[in-house]
Amino acid sequence: MTRENEQLHQSSMKGMENDESTEKIVTSMWDVNVLITTENKNDVAKGSAYKQALADLQDAAACLRQGQTVAFPTETVYGLGADARSTAAVEAIFAAKGRPSDNPLIVHIAQRDQLDSLVTEVNGTAEALMEAFWPGPLTLVLPVRPGAVSPRVTAGLDTVGVRIPDHPVALQLIAAAECPVAAPSANRSGRPSPTLAAHVREDLAGRIGGIVDGGPTGVGVESTVVQVGDDGTVTILRPGGITAEQLSAVAARVATDPALLAEGPGGDDSPAPRSPGMKYTHYAPTGALCVVEGPPAAVAAWISAALAEAAQRGERTAVLAFAEHAEQYRADAVFSLGEASELEEAARRLYAALRSCDEQGATYIVAEACSREGLGAAVMNRLLKAAGHRLIQVGNQ
Repeated sequence: MTRENEQLHQSSMKGMENDESTEKIVTSMWDVNVLITTENKNDVAKGSAYKQALADLQDAAACLRQGQTVAFPTETVYGLGADARSTAAVEAIFAAKGRPSDNPLIVHIAQRDQLDSLVTEVNGTAEALMEAFWPGPLTLVLPVRPGAVSPRVTAGLDTVGVRIPDHPVALQLIAAAECPVAAPSANRSGRPSPTLAAHVREDLAGRIGGIVDGGPTGVGVESTVVQVGDDGTVTILRPGGITAEQLSAVAARVATDPALLAEGPGGDDSPAPRSPGMKYTHYAPTGALCVVEGPPAAVAAWISAALAEAAQRGERTAVLAFAEHAEQYRADAVFSLGEASELEEAARRLYAALRSCDEQGATYIVAEACSREGLGAAVMNRLLKAAGHRLIQVGNQ
């Protein structure tokens, strides 16, 4: 580790220790929903609104060029962006989020040809993954070109995660900013990720330069993060919007990082994570959350009994359940994640449901587990992170 990177590591927690001292700033709001909803760009009735949205997007891009932080929609969740080349701009992300700076950031670009200025090597398997899934919710961890981005982006590592988002507003904003944009999720560190501009405003108003409102996000969970080895093996560092099954259709061998297979989160003294979401508790509501896994009947029985006991203790209760079972639970708040067989819907609803638990003042929250196949791997990863890996297994597994 270089002296500079050692200093970065030693100061990694300062943002969290002193985050309440962050000076309040004026946060601009730009509503550009019309850029997505307008099918006919020449529609006279919407013409002025469309032109105003384009102008607003240029204003947001100018803020990024000036070193400010701007939240914007992607197809996964809202991201909090800053010029990846500027250490001061990237430090503003950490200050706003209260995020440990030994957690690397993902760099977002608008076109494939921008990648060459950021990394030193892209092997054949990585190229094939880009061809298959870019633009889209796939981040590739690649050897970083020295000096290409701030060392705060890489957290002292010799790699950088890069992706091209599949969202028209994100692509227009990044292109207009004319810089690579480092962007973690636009929420306070540890909180559920934002899928609406209102979620960003709730967490970060007064802490960031601006918020681009592009409506609800689509996928609902963050991108899949992978690293490709010299032998072409694709290692999943964080499950997300691209599934292991989809990766296997392109790559000869797909493996899961051992850190993902561990039952508990990494400690504060564990090595610097290679990907966001690998080290600290994430996505958590304020109330205590546990996840219950097992045969449906056994899960329902355990949850029902636990809710009754919690109510007797005076807890305010909430349940995250699948539509097939949601009506049978008696709680102060019940949130449906959609059909258990349609996990795309669960991914879209998950973070909003966790935030709603806070809005309802829930102190005791129980969530049904789902299949860990396909997109279920990402949903379960986020649920277990939110629960601090409190997993209750019932019945015969």
